[in-house]
Amino acid sequence: MKKQTWTGLIGAVTAVSMLAGCSGGATTPAPAAAPSATSPVTIKLHTFGNEANYNWKQTLAAWDAKNTNIKVDLIVLSEKGDSQEASKKLDLAAASGEPMDVLMFSDPAGYAQRVSLGMVEPMDAYIAKDGFKVNEEYKVDTQLNGKYYALPSKFNPWYVLLNKDHLTEAGLEVPKEWTWDQFMEYSKKLTKGEGATKRYGTYFHGPQAGGWLEYLKLAMANQPENTEYVKDDGTSNIDTPNFRKTLEIRAKMEKVDKSATPYADMLSQKLHYRNQFFNQSVSMILIGSWMNTELGGTEQFPLNFNVAVAPYPKNAAGDEGGFTPVTTDYVSIAASSKNKEAAYQFIRWYTTDGQIAQAKNVPAWNKVKAEDLSKIIDTTLAATKSPEKVDKVSLNTVLSQAKSSRIIPPVSYQAEIFKAVNEEYEQFIFDKQDLDTTVKKTKERVDKIIAANKK
Repeated sequence: MKKQTWTGLIGAVTAVSMLAGCSGGATTPAPAAAPSATSPVTIKLHTFGNEANYNWKQTLAAWDAKNTNIKVDLIVLSEKGDSQEASKKLDLAAASGEPMDVLMFSDPAGYAQRVSLGMVEPMDAYIAKDGFKVNEEYKVDTQLNGKYYALPSKFNPWYVLLNKDHLTEAGLEVPKEWTWDQFMEYSKKLTKGEGATKRYGTYFHGPQAGGWLEYLKLAMANQPENTEYVKDDGTSNIDTPNFRKTLEIRAKMEKVDKSATPYADMLSQKLHYRNQFFNQSVSMILIGSWMNTELGGTEQFPLNFNVAVAPYPKNAAGDEGGFTPVTTDYVSIAASSKNKEAAYQFIRWYTTDGQIAQAKNVPAWNKVKAEDLSKIIDTTLAATKSPEKVDKVSLNTVLSQAKSSRIIPPVSYQAEIFKAVNEEYEQFIFDKQDLDTTVKKTKERVDKIIAANKK
């Protein structure tokens, strides 16, 4: 059924592309001429982002103030901001031939899938004409199969949240850069007490039920590339030393140092990172910067201590720093668009100055001025209960220095791989098999899943 649906969608997109007169061969067509001032055009922006989360009225008003020849018709695909609902509606719109110019995707899997279906136009010719390099201009590398099909807008890197009061009590400084070994030392020094009232140095909110696998990529996710369980050539990445290192970190912290909340407790007590951190049951959590909106405390989770932020740990002191798991929005030109140049002009503005005008998220644009980033963070924290308890200097520093690894398009059978990795980890952490056996069995299972899904 799924295959039939996508076949129909591919046909629809292909038909539209043919009508649009795409050139043959592997070269990207040259950008069309910009619309003249005497012939304004209207482009349609299809997005999952609702007004509450994206400040569209404010953003588009800023665009209109400087661009009178390109109007933007906003089409919000989910009023509640549900990206899954929005994706289904977007696919239906594409399959029915509905006019579309600018498309937004919330995750690399959705982005890569629509690229493979032919829904998205390569941007390389437009970027070359503008004369910039994406990896220098933006913190997120959006390249797929050697081409750029999107520019990134917001920037949500992972970081380490710290209970600054606990650090002061233990005589520890807020780290500006550190390794996993140092992270483990901090966790040991921050652990306090015994039994039911024990305070752990850190808490890992995964893996669980095939999800939150970020917590089994600790020493993989801080690399410039090969950060997933499957490499971009389709082979397994389980035999990387960094997967083994991740298992070693988890086992040492829980079983030797006893500085991490036991995995069994997380599962049996249904623990959650917000409760653990805001209730001061732990001193550090590794989490995504979607937490910026909650750092100063909320009605549900008031903040009764001082908070600081540290970067994602490196494997070795000499490694390049800043690499961390990142989420972003991918903003693309629809392959079926009849206004591709206008769509590109809007996307380029939206992913740069438009992010500042939106004033809702940390931008992925590298040229954001320090004062603009600070204003965005101030605005975000001002909506919390106790913004004065947040160490804004550490937050600003980490967010400005973080960067993403190269995207590896997620495979369609990713959930199967996550489930297998999760299950083998449980055998390991529950002492049912040793480290060597765990790595061996995990690789065997992942290899088998890859082979079964080859076309």
